[in-house]
Amino acid sequence: MLPISRCHSHYVFGVIQSGLTSALAAGVASANHIGSGSFLLHWLASWLISWMLMLPIVLFAAPLIRQIALALTRPDASTID
Repeated sequence: MLPISRCHSHYVFGVIQSGLTSALAAGVASANHIGSGSFLLHWLASWLISWMLMLPIVLFAAPLIRQIALALTRPDASTID
């Protein structure tokens, strides 16, 4: 267990989510390099660039996206007090 306070879980989630998403996208974008033997280097470079770009977007956009999702949905009947 990392010594990170639960109140910072939003940032931990953002790091994991953006890292995984950008890794998968970079893998798909690098698929044409599988036969050439340069897939790993191409994927790693693509992933690092896309992760550096996506991390701040995910961290700053997530609260806004959460508010929009809550505005577009209604609470379940079981959660109404």
